[in-house]
Amino acid sequence: QKPKAQNCQENTTGTQKNPGVSSRCWSKRCSAVAMATMASVGVGVAASLARTLKQPQKQQFRALSTTPRPTVQRRKNRVQLVASSSQRKSVNSATNGAKETAEAFDVQADAVADSGTFDDSPKKAPKKRAPKTKNAEEHAIIPANSLSAQTQTIRHTKYKNSENEMVVTIESGRGSSFMSHSELLIMRPLPRVLIIHTGGTLGMDPTTSYTMDDGETNNVHLREGTGGHYEAALKPEQVLHNLLNFVPELQNFANLDVQVPFNRDSCRVGPKEWIKLAKMLHERRHNYDAFLVVHGTDTMAYTASALSIMLSGFGKPIIMTGSQLPLLLPRSDARQNLIDSITCATASSSPPYVQLCELAICFGGKLLRANRAQKTNSSTYGAFSSPSYPELATLGVEVNWNEKHLLPKPQSYQPRFELDPRVIRVPIVPGCDPRTAYGDVYGRGVRGIVLEAFGTGNLPDLPSFGWIPWLRQQRKKGLIVYLASQCVNGELHPELYRSGALALEMGVESGPQMTP
Repeated sequence: QKPKAQNCQENTTGTQKNPGVSSRCWSKRCSAVAMATMASVGVGVAASLARTLKQPQKQQFRALSTTPRPTVQRRKNRVQLVASSSQRKSVNSATNGAKETAEAFDVQADAVADSGTFDDSPKKAPKKRAPKTKNAEEHAIIPANSLSAQTQTIRHTKYKNSENEMVVTIESGRGSSFMSHSELLIMRPLPRVLIIHTGGTLGMDPTTSYTMDDGETNNVHLREGTGGHYEAALKPEQVLHNLLNFVPELQNFANLDVQVPFNRDSCRVGPKEWIKLAKMLHERRHNYDAFLVVHGTDTMAYTASALSIMLSGFGKPIIMTGSQLPLLLPRSDARQNLIDSITCATASSSPPYVQLCELAICFGGKLLRANRAQKTNSSTYGAFSSPSYPELATLGVEVNWNEKHLLPKPQSYQPRFELDPRVIRVPIVPGCDPRTAYGDVYGRGVRGIVLEAFGTGNLPDLPSFGWIPWLRQQRKKGLIVYLASQCVNGELHPELYRSGALALEMGVESGPQMTP
């Protein structure tokens, strides 16, 4: 024991009554605990436990990893660690036999430091003693043969109320007298969110797109005849810089990436762009936890409806949003819409842990199902509503989820990337003869119509009105007809009427409800 005492004495100032158990020696023993922790939960945790050591030993910890140190916040005797997915991967690859379990966020403590001291001279390991545990059933204790001579126990227990947190209890010492006790609260890394910017008012430059009344920044109007200016060569890094500069809170919710497939007025977005967006989302489905699509408000409901059908069963949240005023204007609604959207997109990562598995529009403090939303107001911040289906969530002082109306987790995913845009809407108007108003639409290239009937599915049934003969003729040629209602609320029951029953016999399709 004398060489060990001398070794401890070399690093200790002052006279020690018992050099073998000097404070410096105990610091080395604690460092062994830090080394064991580093192998299982990351270099940043071990570095935080070794803060009591001198600078040369700190450098030894840093030399073990090339990854940046994660952020560590101390709360009393509890250390909160926020680690990135890349850091966890580097730790797992360096750990001998460790398993990568990011979902359960399990802590592997199989790889431990070689020795309790840090000098190169060989040491005779002291006799190991079995640790005393008060409650062995509640803790998973690392086997004694996997611990260093100076480390007694490393316990880890999951929090029962959260899948995103784990507490690791570390005790060091000999026998029943533990000299140190630490708890590490390890948080799951922030989710990854891809922001896809497609244009619209949110990203406009106010100086080139808007005019002010007598220099008043609160009264702005689009320049007449322009519809706004859209930079053709808009770069993703420029969008991300603006977002984080004006809405820095976004970084608290997720790790963000930005892509710009196109930047244009939404009136110029159609089936070609829908297919491009659908393929982009499909290709990146496994790389991100959620997606946020910035889109112009005029055709956002059309794009959202198309994507919800093309990517049916996608299984991850896709949130579409925009704004009525550009982000760079003082009174813009863009800031709140972005924060609300990313709140909904990352709802599964924070209490109450809501699993959103569908495409939705988040606008004006409301989360709406994509294929039930409509733009109903052109001048207020609450531009969208869902007349035919309840809101999925409302965002005010609190986020109130309507979970019973959310889609369940899909069982299968079958994307579709082929669209036929040869479809028109045909409203039934009293006194209008379709043989005169529309004629042979199939002969002109139309392959499908959405026929908007009265009430629950009624339409003029007399031959003189022309609707029944016209439908029979077009159906024989191959025209696909889908029946909808001109009412914003209520279900369809065309079988209740003579004309509706005749239409169904011709092969006209009808569902319980459909949003125009």
